[in-house]
Amino acid sequence: MDGGFIDCHCHISAAEFTKDTDDVIKRAKEAGVRMLISVTEEASEFEMAVQLSKSYSGLLAPCVGIHPVQCSDSRQHRSVTIQIGLDFTPWYTPYPQQRAEQQQVFRKQLEIAKEMDLPVNVHSRSAARQTISVLKEQGIGRALLHNFAGRPSVAMEGVKAGYCFSFPPAACRNEQRATVIKQIPLEHICLETDSPALGPDKHVRNEPKNIVLSCEYIAKVKSLTPEKVREATTWNAVRLFPRIGKILNQMTEPVLETDQQNKK
Repeated sequence: MDGGFIDCHCHISAAEFTKDTDDVIKRAKEAGVRMLISVTEEASEFEMAVQLSKSYSGLLAPCVGIHPVQCSDSRQHRSVTIQIGLDFTPWYTPYPQQRAEQQQVFRKQLEIAKEMDLPVNVHSRSAARQTISVLKEQGIGRALLHNFAGRPSVAMEGVKAGYCFSFPPAACRNEQRATVIKQIPLEHICLETDSPALGPDKHVRNEPKNIVLSCEYIAKVKSLTPEKVREATTWNAVRLFPRIGKILNQMTEPVLETDQQNKK
């Protein structure tokens, strides 16, 4: 693909960005970002995410869904993907019943994604193995496991199922994450910022412009050039989220198919 990054998981509809959204978007564009997948965490954000996609048409795509510790029905909302998952962090879900309820909601949202033929953008904290197991059980073919922090052996189960994994700038502060990144083939890696969280400095608001740092870190870990990682991860994102490719092709010349043909 001809230049640019795709931030596969950020939270532009978050309260932290309401006062300077235009400036945040401007800085992202200046950093080379071509598309932002704006993820919601609760139902109250759905309309904001859709409105932002209209305000920044061709640059921002909505991803409606809910954080695992809540429950809602996203059936009436259209987006490029659905954000869902499991979070078994002890202070979030200390009781087995809470984890069972999460899995029930998770399966329900997977059913919605299948009905709407949408890929899923998955949160999996302290629940990597369980999350991948449920995805496979439900027959999900297109999934992004964002900010993946599971073991390499678990990641490879996801790779075998065809899933992709993304890593935010904060990954550079975690040596264990490097081990996982080394194991996952580049063909299964995407970029994300998870902004406003998980930036290079945990005390400073993260922004989509920092996608460059994610790219550079992955390149360093895998002994590749940042250009190679940018190109591969952008193509992976377009393959995973087909509607992204359609949006980008509406804004520019149709370079995706030509680019792939040149690589054969």
